[in-house]
Amino acid sequence: MKCEEEEGLDDWQDFSQGRNSSLDQEDPEPPQIKEEQDELCINHEGEQLVIKEEQREICNSQEAEQFLLKQETDTFMVIPFYEHKGHHCKSIKNKNCVKCNTCGKTFRDKYSLTRHLKVHTGEKPYSCTTCDKRFSELSSLKRHMKIHTGERPYFCSICGKRFRQTINLKTHIRCHTGEKPYSCGACGKQFSHMINLKTHMRTHTGEKPYSCSTCGKDFSNFSAFKTHMRFHTGEKPHSCDTCGKGFRHMMNLKTHMRTHTGEKPYSCSSCGKRFSHKSTLERHMRIHTGEKPHSCTICGKRFCNLSALKSHTRFHTGEKPHYCGTCGKGFSHMVNLKTHMRIHTGEKPYSCNTCGKQFSYRMNLKTHMRTHTGEKPYSCSTCGKDFSDFSALKSHTRFHTGEKPHSCDTCGKRFSHMMNLKTHMRTHTGEKPYSCSTCGKRFSHKSTLERHMQIHTGEKPHSCSTCGKRFRHMMNLRTHMRTHTGEKPYSCSACGKRFSHKSTLECHMQSHTGEKPHSCTTCGKGFSNLSALKSHTRFHTGEKPHYCGTCGKGFSHMVNLKTHMRIHTGEKPYSCNSCEKRFRYTTQLKRHMRIHTG
Repeated sequence: MKCEEEEGLDDWQDFSQGRNSSLDQEDPEPPQIKEEQDELCINHEGEQLVIKEEQREICNSQEAEQFLLKQETDTFMVIPFYEHKGHHCKSIKNKNCVKCNTCGKTFRDKYSLTRHLKVHTGEKPYSCTTCDKRFSELSSLKRHMKIHTGERPYFCSICGKRFRQTINLKTHIRCHTGEKPYSCGACGKQFSHMINLKTHMRTHTGEKPYSCSTCGKDFSNFSAFKTHMRFHTGEKPHSCDTCGKGFRHMMNLKTHMRTHTGEKPYSCSSCGKRFSHKSTLERHMRIHTGEKPHSCTICGKRFCNLSALKSHTRFHTGEKPHYCGTCGKGFSHMVNLKTHMRIHTGEKPYSCNTCGKQFSYRMNLKTHMRTHTGEKPYSCSTCGKDFSDFSALKSHTRFHTGEKPHSCDTCGKRFSHMMNLKTHMRTHTGEKPYSCSTCGKRFSHKSTLERHMQIHTGEKPHSCSTCGKRFRHMMNLRTHMRTHTGEKPYSCSACGKRFSHKSTLECHMQSHTGEKPHSCTTCGKGFSNLSALKSHTRFHTGEKPHYCGTCGKGFSHMVNLKTHMRIHTGEKPYSCNSCEKRFRYTTQLKRHMRIHTG
């Protein structure tokens, strides 16, 4: 069983800086996390460190094996714990007490005083035969030797984890019992360890004693400071044996390993949902309780977790501390930068189990899956039309409202969405950043390239359920469906004529306005739409890109090829209502009708 606590248990420097000077007599080195120091806290690797037993005014230390941590006037000291009675002269009236001439402390007997005097003299008569480190007390040496021997005589009867000292075992047991003897006087939150309480108190006081020498950012606990420093150095000393991914901290690696093992040891008591990390479960529980303890100081909006608040705050400040090394774009959060990098790397880690199509983002995969399931969870409140994704609904809603908040600075044309404006701007700049790897043709938009690629692959993933005709794009299928349903949602405001597609209406409107924005560069003839110009241009170039697979005859346009194919297939789709005679072409039917009309 893994025992954790959300607070920064590896806040070593916080603890070491506040200790009583008498606790530092054995080693003049700066305090740092070492196994020898055995400090009573838990670092991110989950290892438990215990308090060094220094020479203190402890009477009859042979009888005292257990120690507790006590905070006196913001100074941490190690004091003896006895269940039967105290041994210090302040706690018992003893006429034989002896006094230290250096600091004035009194002790029950000369033995205790002699031990205490080593604090002032610095005497360390006991040395380790392995590493030569010296100690003032034999018990300290014995405890130190366990580091070299690896001896851990005390073990947890619940999970079997072993410890060098009983105090470590007792502290560990709180993970199983849930005991949290230290509580915050401000908010009442409880903690298993005093050091965690002290770190927590800084959330109320705002104290941030640790400052980054590189960027000046301040931190309330040492573990956060250490984590931050690795961001500057790029150090990731812990790597996953399965996938090779590196991590700055062992705890992050252990959590990551659960993605490979599938382990989710924490379960919600309300809904049974399981989680791989305790902090994730705690955040999830707020969904059931409705608790939102973190509030924005600017707008007052409340959040259930601190990370959400920090994310929200950047909307007010505009802070974007994470930059793309390729294009320089800034992001508010590292996760957004990592997602953005897939644009440059081409990484598409999410694939559809049905058709195999891959996506850069999980949300795009979820939206795509609805093309297979037919799910359309978003409905327009105006016309009742359903949509498979929310962005499509928002786009559709602006069709009703006519809202076009984004305008082009060059030509003044307005757009419903910023993305459409950005794409439009390429018509002015001529930018075509997307190129086809097969034929080299360049495109101004990624979606246009993707549609183009289907010409080479021949892929037509969308089929009509009525006639079976297949299409490269869902939009084309939707437009095609109107031939079966007869739906014509677009009407001309001038003559009332209705159309099944918006682009057809726009072309038709030019018949009223007389506008012919597209002109032939060869003969100067004007056309109301681009397709008509392209068709006309082939008369000059003689281009016939569409060929009959049966006889090899070439055609300028696909529609002419389709009409030609009726010669080979014998298809006659047009019939006379009077005599039921059938014809291949509408012109033949019209000539025939004159027989009946005279």
